[in-house]
Amino acid sequence: MTEHTYRILMNGVTGRMGYHQHLLRSVLAIRDDGGIDLGDGSRIQVEPVLLGRNADKLAHIAKQHGIAEWHTDLTAQLAGDAQIYFDAQVTSRRHEAITAALAAGKHVYTEKPVAGSIAEGQQLVDAARAAGVVHGVVHDKIFLPGLRKLKRLVDAGFFGRILSVRGEFGYWVFEGDLLPAQRPSWNYRAEDGGGLVLDMFCHWNYVLENLFGRVRAVTAKAVTHIPQRWDEHGRPYRATADDAAYAIFELDGDVIAQVNSSWAVRVERRELVEFQVDGTHGSAVAGLFGCRVQPRVRTPRPRWNPDEPTTEDFRAQWDEVPDNTEFGNGFRAQWEQFLLDVHHDRPHAYDLAAGVRGLQLAHAGLESSAQGRRIALPGDAA
Repeated sequence: MTEHTYRILMNGVTGRMGYHQHLLRSVLAIRDDGGIDLGDGSRIQVEPVLLGRNADKLAHIAKQHGIAEWHTDLTAQLAGDAQIYFDAQVTSRRHEAITAALAAGKHVYTEKPVAGSIAEGQQLVDAARAAGVVHGVVHDKIFLPGLRKLKRLVDAGFFGRILSVRGEFGYWVFEGDLLPAQRPSWNYRAEDGGGLVLDMFCHWNYVLENLFGRVRAVTAKAVTHIPQRWDEHGRPYRATADDAAYAIFELDGDVIAQVNSSWAVRVERRELVEFQVDGTHGSAVAGLFGCRVQPRVRTPRPRWNPDEPTTEDFRAQWDEVPDNTEFGNGFRAQWEQFLLDVHHDRPHAYDLAAGVRGLQLAHAGLESSAQGRRIALPGDAA
């Protein structure tokens, strides 16, 4: 059996997302399962090389998981024989590192946002195209079961003409005084690249464009509901970044999407994010794992009577979409797709240009909020 081994420089794996989703549940899971079967008697195998600034943390992770190499010198490793560079650092450090990786001829896979500004993001797109490498941006949510079921419904024409999408995302992130916060403090400091809009609008862009159509305009209001928080050391600090955003997105085909995003909301729904899609022939409510539908022929006829309590169990009138297939970890699924694209030297569907479109939406959302008006997106985004 032929084994094709790809060495992956993984930068930022000491962070929550980099460690749990990308290293532990994706790259190491692929390694420990014997790699990716190519169907011709050969396999793709992976060899992670850890990068970061904290030598003690890197050494601990490497020892714990049987990883042969870890380093703190990015420049030296980019001069080596690793074929792929992966970035899960804080946003403010990403542009410089990816630029260096592209100059070294590495294939690049990265978390979002791809850079701190649209101009920097476009620089990365141009550099990647000039280098002729495979490049990708994490689009994890569309690989998860709930949205895969939703995509199946769209492709099957279940909805008829899609009219609208309504999304609710968020949960209560503790301020840090009563209980430790579940998110790092830099998320709430604009000067460090924090902010909900910059974080989540990049997600909403790829979810909307891959399921329903390109975003053409946005009207948004970004706010900081909780102006003071406490950091990882229990010290109070001023939150300078937005922690919630309320947006209307105008999509291709006259579809209207409304998405509320907040780190200051208590959850009263089945999942931390849910999207309701309404169409002429049916509706669906999808989270990251489940998906429920109500077709036109089963749509009830509620009666509005403000003088009597409602007796109908509306949620019981929806049907669960069965799994019908085995769904794995969404992050791993995209890692496998990216590795296959690298191996076959073909473009990755969710590339740096897609990442720039996410940045454009985030910045348009912030501009809309600051100016109190609708902002049109560029027609030829990236």
